[in-house]
Amino acid sequence: MSDCLFCRIVAGEVPAKVVHQDDEVVAFRDIDPKAPTHVLLVPRRHIPSLRETADADAALLGRMIMIARDLAVREGIDGSGYRVVINSGPQAGQSVFHVHVHLLGGRAMAWPPG
Repeated sequence: MSDCLFCRIVAGEVPAKVVHQDDEVVAFRDIDPKAPTHVLLVPRRHIPSLRETADADAALLGRMIMIARDLAVREGIDGSGYRVVINSGPQAGQSVFHVHVHLLGGRAMAWPPG
């Protein structure tokens, strides 16, 4: 989708600090980080939100979580703890309508998060 920021990042049209990429997933640093480590993981295929996923997307979503786990190790935040978040819809805080996973760490997190 030409108007989707994350699709444009995946296509290489918008620069990003990419920390992982493969045939299905691209991960890059958030430009407005909410923690010392804040990485976004997006599927290459445009899916507007978690609501629009199908059962057939289960493997992709699981893969994104496993990549987040591996990135937490590479970023050195696995020992102290990290947060993995998927916001779905405007009231949940989703601002870019391309499903994505936030990997946050490097500081203590509060609860509840909102």
